Amino acid sequence: MKLYERTTTSGLKLQAISMPGTNVITTLVLVGAGSRYETKENTGLSHFLEHMFFKGAKKYKTPKEVSEAVDSFGGEFNAFTGKEYAGYYVKSGKENLNTSLSVLSDMLIDATFPAAEIEKERGVILEEMAMYQDAPMYQISWDFERLVFGDQPLGWDQIGTAEVVKNISREAFVAYKESQYVAENMVIVCAGAVDENTLDKMEAMFPVSDKPRGIPPTSFNPSFATNQLKLRTKKTEQYHLSFGVQCLAETDPLFPALKVLGVALGGNMSSRMFQRVRETQGLCYSIRTNVDEYSDTGLMTTRAGVKVSEVLKAVAAIRHEYDEIAANGISQEECDKAINYLVGKTDLSTEDTEDVAHEYAKNALLYGHIETYDDWKNKVRAVKLADVNQLAKDLFQPENFRFAGIGPQQDEDKLKALLK
Repeated sequence: MKLYERTTTSGLKLQAISMPGTNVITTLVLVGAGSRYETKENTGLSHFLEHMFFKGAKKYKTPKEVSEAVDSFGGEFNAFTGKEYAGYYVKSGKENLNTSLSVLSDMLIDATFPAAEIEKERGVILEEMAMYQDAPMYQISWDFERLVFGDQPLGWDQIGTAEVVKNISREAFVAYKESQYVAENMVIVCAGAVDENTLDKMEAMFPVSDKPRGIPPTSFNPSFATNQLKLRTKKTEQYHLSFGVQCLAETDPLFPALKVLGVALGGNMSSRMFQRVRETQGLCYSIRTNVDEYSDTGLMTTRAGVKVSEVLKAVAAIRHEYDEIAANGISQEECDKAINYLVGKTDLSTEDTEDVAHEYAKNALLYGHIETYDDWKNKVRAVKLADVNQLAKDLFQPENFRFAGIGPQQDEDKLKALLK
């Protein structure tokens, strides 16, 4: 894997990552946008704008023309909006790179935002909201973030609110695009069957504005988060829960140790959570501990779908595993297994052009530097057991625990007692 990179005179960061043995290229544009760049008055604007970029521009004038351009060669074409960035990508055979660049450039630079399409898309996004609300496995993550981060941009759902979606104007789209979709706030990456000459094609296809970025991201303020419990009553066959703590940012030197801790606790099928809560006690079907990283904070959460009749027992079992690690730590064997697991998963991700493009683009956009996969693996291999166990002791304290649940009504007082 070889990286070629360039910053244009306008400040646009370009990367071409050559991956031997593939005929595929993922072309990805990453932009500083999302809930951290919004206010209560326009929350969800970044996500709505993401939808509108697919509605036609100068060369591909209609939504059908946009989609047909990529469908015609069997490419994968999609976009996403997170809290710290939005992304747009085409994954295709190498012979279709020029078309991939053309489609992305046209939609992101020359989008027209037709009024009729805006009105139609309001309904589409409202239905997307309804879909997530009907899918507790998705909604529980958003509820937990709102609980832990509180009423500030990092705690808001990227999709926004129904009120904003119903009332946002075309002028707001235009202003936000001109503010955020500028060279210094964008990174373009091509990963796969590329070479140094690919940078020339990328630069020629993206004459992006050199205006300064208009809106900076809002920093995380820990004082906004004051509650420990958030319950959503809903008729479900399973109770969906998220139990965990606020933790380190991706930039923290101890972040690799945090990832090791997450794997040992509940990151795979041989972890404590899976073996003890599911396999031994049979309290759930799915259970997993994840580390969600941001530039200035993070989350460690154990999410599970449990029997409605045994919610309290399941929460107590999950809490027990957190307490056990806080008190006694993990073993050297567990630490070594988690390190090897993370290194192995990193190697697997290097086979996917989409994963590679995303990883390099994110580091360039958020942190202004490149961390190679070997850099990351070396950091993981250097993790010390003592650091992992000290993190567990520091993080897994009762005052740090948070719990979100979705399902039939539960005894709130008894759940609160399990957090103390």
